[in-house]
Amino acid sequence: MSEIVIRHAETRDYEAIRQIHAQPEVYCNTLQVPHPSDHMWQERLADRPGIKQLVACIDGDVVGHLTIDVQQRPRRSHVADFGICVDSRWKNRGVASALMREMIEMCDNWLRVDRIELTVFVDNAPAIKVYKKIRL
Repeated sequence: MSEIVIRHAETRDYEAIRQIHAQPEVYCNTLQVPHPSDHMWQERLADRPGIKQLVACIDGDVVGHLTIDVQQRPRRSHVADFGICVDSRWKNRGVASALMREMIEMCDNWLRVDRIELTVFVDNAPAIKVYKKIRL
C-alpha cells in the first residue's frame, strides 16, 4: 500500500469528503441526520474559529476525514472534540490511526489542547478498537 499522507482539507476535497460521509457504513455511526444538503456541507467545511479539518490521502485520493473542534468558550479553550470517518474501501489499513496520531500531535503541540473528548456509539466496535489502540 502507498503512504498515507495527512494534510489540511482544501476546497477541492469537498466532494470526496461528502462521498465518504454518504457511505451507509460511515453515516450510520455518526450523530448526523441522513441526506444533508449541499449548503450544510459547504457550511460544515467552511473556515470557522477553532475548527481544523484534516484529510488522509493515498495516491492523491482522499480516503479519510477528521475534524478537530477546539472549544471557544474561555473555560473550555483547553478542550477539543473530534469526528472521524474513513472510506469503507480503506478500513483496517491504518487510515484512522494516521489521522488520529496527527490530531494528537496538533492538539499537544500547536493548539494548546489538554483534553480531547469523543462521542462514540457503544456498538461501533471498529471505532472503539482504534480509540483503544491510540489510547484515547
